[in-house]
Amino acid sequence: MLLLAGIFLFSFRPTPEWGFFGHRRINRLAVFTLPPGMLVFFKQNIDWLSDHAPDPDMRRYATSWEAPRHYIDLDNYGKPPYPDLPRRFSEAMMHYTDIYGLTVNGDTVHLFGPKQNLDDTSAYRIFFKAQVLSHYYNDDNSINPDSLNAFLSAPGRFSSAFFKENLSAHGILPWNLSRMQGQLTAAFRRRDSKKILRLCADMGHYIADAHVPLHTTSNYNGQKTGQDGIHGFWESRIPELFADEQYDYFVGKAEYIDRPDEFYWQTVMESNQLVDSVLNIEMLLRNTFPTDQQMCPDMRNGRVVVAPCRDFSKAYQEAMQGMVERRMRASIHAVASIWYTAWVDAGQPNLSDMDPPVAGKEELDAEKQLRQLYEQGKIIGREEQH
Repeated sequence: MLLLAGIFLFSFRPTPEWGFFGHRRINRLAVFTLPPGMLVFFKQNIDWLSDHAPDPDMRRYATSWEAPRHYIDLDNYGKPPYPDLPRRFSEAMMHYTDIYGLTVNGDTVHLFGPKQNLDDTSAYRIFFKAQVLSHYYNDDNSINPDSLNAFLSAPGRFSSAFFKENLSAHGILPWNLSRMQGQLTAAFRRRDSKKILRLCADMGHYIADAHVPLHTTSNYNGQKTGQDGIHGFWESRIPELFADEQYDYFVGKAEYIDRPDEFYWQTVMESNQLVDSVLNIEMLLRNTFPTDQQMCPDMRNGRVVVAPCRDFSKAYQEAMQGMVERRMRASIHAVASIWYTAWVDAGQPNLSDMDPPVAGKEELDAEKQLRQLYEQGKIIGREEQH
């Protein structure tokens, strides 16, 4: 399903990012770059890894916590190379979180806030990890007032407390991938076939997102420059028309990555460096290409929609000199290399005799519910940035 976005006037909901086609293709092709010790397991499950590559997009219709995992607005943090942006998630959260206390008299006191000179002692870190980070992936933003009072050496001062984190609004893509890297390594050590497949499918999706320039900017759909719809144009329409006809998918073998955390940041930085080209080239074409040859009728699931014409799309692809193909190829190699790195770091466990990852009724019911939410629901978060 490779649908467009924005001004492309769909008569039904658009699909995101590389499109379901692109994410499935990236995960599938990544399998073939793996060494024999991994291929024995991954090739048996290649259809599952491919079919479930779009799952993170569908979760956008189920939970508010999903959206920030797909992007990071680097321009929110100043200028490249963004020296003040902490690369560790815990540091970034400390840097961009407000903590409030409610006194017994009913007054709300702002105790800590973004970019303040926070107490950087180990005691504060322990307090922050226990009272804030531990609550990040649930909907509870409360802080235990007794713990806060003890930390501040102010017994009884606050009757309640809460925090407001300011990081998710601009995305947590590289931080989320670093967290998942440790989870995947642990799953390999346990030889947990279900967990390995789930994490590999999801990480393949997020890594591919990290290679998309418009996933690294607040102008994610050209809405700030009058280029609404460019998101789907770049990452769905271009691959839809030309990936099968023209793209070379030979990317070599998976390689070990010494510092995955640094690799994730390097990837989003490289993507971010391409943002101006993505926008400026499209703007130039939009202003010079015959207007009546830019948008054309097209068929999607038996319905007529309006999408960028083939010639207009070809002109955009050629003007970018193969950028989309290069980022797709880089995605395939990166996905495979990250899977391989986690396996090596886990001690290269034998994957040949693991229990088959058969889904139980509970898992099948959850998949069915997710599909229903996707088909019937509404995206929670940005419409064109997933």
